[in-house]
Amino acid sequence: MGVVRLNHAVLYISNLDRSVAFYRDVLGFRRVPMTPNGFRAAFMQAPDSTNDHDLGLFEIGEAAGPSTAGRATVGLYHLAWEVDTLDTLEQVMAALANAGALVGTSDHGSTKSLYGRDPDGLEFEVVWLIPLDLLDESALAARKSIGRLDLAREKQRYGGQTRGGVGISVPA
Repeated sequence: MGVVRLNHAVLYISNLDRSVAFYRDVLGFRRVPMTPNGFRAAFMQAPDSTNDHDLGLFEIGEAAGPSTAGRATVGLYHLAWEVDTLDTLEQVMAALANAGALVGTSDHGSTKSLYGRDPDGLEFEVVWLIPLDLLDESALAARKSIGRLDLAREKQRYGGQTRGGVGISVPA
């Protein structure tokens, strides 16, 4: 039996209250009451998740330096969270922009992506996947390059409420 999906991620952060507020207020995560005694930590669950928790945050203090992963050290580049619809992707885009946390967008052919940074500068992706029955040769071919995301065009093409990932990450 093999691994079927990522269940949760744990991040070391400098300020617990600031990080909890960011993930709660910007991405809609909710705190799960399960912090172990003796830790300055929080566990959070994404809005529509069925996981026990999706994110663990462990405070290491304000003196912590920024991550140098990918620049000077090996390490994790980013986490990616999936949304169900392009309308939701658009709402997340607005929330990230309002928080000053949106750092980019991309069209990867079969996926439509936003990139953000949390208060510690840790990068993450929010992605919508074209459902299997709507994947065509042009979307598959476009996976070999990174294009500019035109969310209005994608919503016109696929519909704002079309459930993404069906037949790929979500059972058909």
